Amino acid sequence: MEFARLVFVIMAKDLRAELRTKEAVNASFAFAVVILVLLSFVVESNDVPLPVLGGLLWLVFAFAGTLVLNRSFAREVPNDCLDALIAAPISGAALFLGKALANFLLVLVVELVALPVFGIFYNVRWTQQFWQLMLVVVLGTWGVTVIGTVFSALTVNIRLREVMLPMLTYPMLLPALLGAMELTGSLVTGAPIGPETVTWLKLLIGFDVLFTAASVTLVEFILVG
Repeated sequence: MEFARLVFVIMAKDLRAELRTKEAVNASFAFAVVILVLLSFVVESNDVPLPVLGGLLWLVFAFAGTLVLNRSFAREVPNDCLDALIAAPISGAALFLGKALANFLLVLVVELVALPVFGIFYNVRWTQQFWQLMLVVVLGTWGVTVIGTVFSALTVNIRLREVMLPMLTYPMLLPALLGAMELTGSLVTGAPIGPETVTWLKLLIGFDVLFTAASVTLVEFILVG
C-alpha cells in the first residue's frame, strides 16, 4: 500500500509539473501533427496501402513520444532536485514507476489527440476496430514509455541527452514497434486480431512484461551508479 502511494505521489508530481508549462506535450503534439500533415501529401500522391499507414502512425508516435520522455528526468536536474529524489526514503522502483506512469499518460494523450488527425488527413476509418486498436495503442505506448523512461534516467547527466536518448531507445524498441505496426496496420483495414496477427499481440505483451520487470530491477543501479 505504501509503495503504491509513493508511485502515485511521484506520478502526480510529474503530471503537475508538466501541466504547469505544457512544454513537452505541446511540442510533442505539434511535431506529430506537422509530420502527419506533411506525409499525407506523399501518401496521397503515391497511393500507399492502408497496412503501411499503421507503420507510419507508430513511427510518428515513437518520435513524438521522445520529446515527452526526454523531459522525464531532465526536469529534475535544476536545483539538484534529482539528487534530493534519490536521497529521499523512496525506492528506485517506486520513483521509476511513478515517472513511467506519468509519461505514459502524457504520451497517450498526445496519441489520442493525433489519431483523429491521422483519420482525417489519410482518409482512414480507424474506429472500425476501436477497442482492439486502443488495446494495441496502450500496450505499444507502455513499451515505448518504459524503455524511454529508463534511458531518460541513464542519459540525464549527459550533455547531448536529446541526441543520445533516441539513439539508445529506438533500437531497443524494434520488437514492440514491429508488433504495434503489424497489429495497427491490420486493424485500420477493419480486420480484427486473428490467428495471423495474435502472435504480434503476444510479442507486444511479452515485451512490456519483460522490460518493465528488467527496468524496475535495474533502475536503482542506474540512478545511484
